[in-house]
Amino acid sequence: MSDIEQPVRGRNHKARVREASIERILDAAEQLFAEFGYHGFTLKDVAARVGVSSTLIHYHFSGKDSICEAVWARKAPISARNRLESMRRYAEEAGDRITVEGALAAWIDADLDVQIEETDQWRAFGKIAAQANSAAGWGAEKMTKYFNPVVLALIDLLKKAMPDCDEETIFWGYHFVSGAMTHNMARTGRLDELSHGLCSSDDFVSIRRHMAKFMAAGFEAICREAKATRQKEIT
Repeated sequence: MSDIEQPVRGRNHKARVREASIERILDAAEQLFAEFGYHGFTLKDVAARVGVSSTLIHYHFSGKDSICEAVWARKAPISARNRLESMRRYAEEAGDRITVEGALAAWIDADLDVQIEETDQWRAFGKIAAQANSAAGWGAEKMTKYFNPVVLALIDLLKKAMPDCDEETIFWGYHFVSGAMTHNMARTGRLDELSHGLCSSDDFVSIRRHMAKFMAAGFEAICREAKATRQKEIT
C-alpha cells in the first residue's frame, strides 16, 4: 500500500463513522419529533435516546433548529420528488384525458406507497408532516419550503381536468384534501376506536383504495356548485 493510499483510506473511514453517527442522531431526533412535536423535545433528549453526550450532538448540530431542519432535509425532498414524478408520469400517460381522480391519485398514492412499502422508514416522518400541515410558524415554513412546487403541480393538473372550474374553488378543494392527507399520516388510532376495530388508521392499503375517488367526488361537487352560482349571477 502506498503512503498516499493510507491517509485516504483513513479519511474515508472517519467520514463513514461521522456519517453513521449523524444518521443515528437524526433517527432519534425524527422519532422524538414524531412522538412529542417540535416543542416537546430537546437536544438532551436526543442525546439520551442515542446514548451519547450532549457534546457530540452539539458537535454535529448548532442547535434544535439545525437538527430539525436536517430531519426535514433527509425525507421531504424525496417525498416531493416522488410526487412530482408521479404526476409527471400521469400527465404524460393521460394526455388530454386528465381526470380529477387520476390527478389526485398521482399526488396521493406516491406518499401512501412509501407508507405501505417502507413503513418503518416513513412512519415517523409522516407524523411530523401531519404536525407541520396544521402548525403556523415552523410548520407552515417547512411545508412552503419543501412542498409548494408539488402543490402547484397538482393545481395545474386539476385545472386541466376541470377547465370550467374557477381557480379559487380548486384551491379550496386542495385545502380540504391536504388536511385529510396529513390526517392519514398522523395515524392517531381514533378511527380504530370509533369503528370498534372495523377500520384502522394504519390501514394504508384501504386509504389508498378509497381516498382519491372520495376526494374527486368532493372536488367535482364544489366545482359544479361554483359554476352554477356564476351562471345565476350572469343571468
